[in-house]
Amino acid sequence: MTENPTDKKPNKRKRSCLIAIGVVLFLIMLIFIVCLILALTVFKPKQPRTTVVSATVDGVAPRVSFPAVKIELNITLDLVILIENRNRASFKHGAGKTLLLYQGTQVGDADLDPGNIPARGNATLPARLTMQADRLASKMSNLVSDALSGEFVVETKSSIPGRITLLGFIRKHAVAESECQLTIGFPNLKVKSQVCKNKTKL
Repeated sequence: MTENPTDKKPNKRKRSCLIAIGVVLFLIMLIFIVCLILALTVFKPKQPRTTVVSATVDGVAPRVSFPAVKIELNITLDLVILIENRNRASFKHGAGKTLLLYQGTQVGDADLDPGNIPARGNATLPARLTMQADRLASKMSNLVSDALSGEFVVETKSSIPGRITLLGFIRKHAVAESECQLTIGFPNLKVKSQVCKNKTKL
């Protein structure tokens, strides 16, 4: 009994379909592996860095009230905060916040505008902080004493939440934070020194 040539055609088609499916699955797996390697190496989320690049005392408004002697010293501090995006993807950040502290007490705050920082780019955000007299009430004698000694120290804490999107579908939330200690001279009111620490929560 001879084999009918037409019986071989379905087998060849089936074999061709299986080979085509195998090639497609192999390519899909190869693309997935390449994307995974890129996500874990080249496109691995890196921590955005925040740094205070400029700090100046813009104005001072002292006030002495009578008959009860009460001294109020309003000081305005202008900061320029640099955000450095080290990722190969943009960093879209929401509204941030900067706090001003004196001896552990919050004496002022300022909002930071939201924005978008391109891949491997950076941006600067201004922050204007005023030491509010009512919050300084319990620390006013300490501030006056420090000022008379020639300098006083304030701290700033900045927090900027955002999101990094890699390869169009990998999303990482990040919060860039910085803490700075500023030593301000008196009576010239110049920033004598600043020490900053940066950290990011991914």
